[in-house]
Amino acid sequence: MTQDEMMEIFQAAIMLAFKLAVPILLVAMIVGLVIAILQAATQVHEQTLSFAPKAVAVGLALFILAPWMTSECIDFVNFIFEKVSAVPIT
Repeated sequence: MTQDEMMEIFQAAIMLAFKLAVPILLVAMIVGLVIAILQAATQVHEQTLSFAPKAVAVGLALFILAPWMTSECIDFVNFIFEKVSAVPIT
C-alpha cells in the first residue's frame, strides 16, 4: 500500500470523525447558548440547569441520528475493505 493510499484512508477517517461530531456539537452549542441567554435574563446561574438540558438534547440527537451515523461508519468500513482487498499479495 502506497503512502498516497494511506493518506487517503487517514483523510477519510478524519472527515468521518468530523461529519459524525459536528451535528452533536451543534446541538450542544445551540442548547447551551439558549440556556445561557435564559440564565442571563433571569439571573439564575445554577450549573445543573445548563447541564441537564444539554445532556437530554445530545442524547436525543444521538438517538435520532444513530441510523445515519451507523450508515456512515458502515460505508467507511466498506471503503477500508475495498482498499485492503486491492493490495497485491507478495
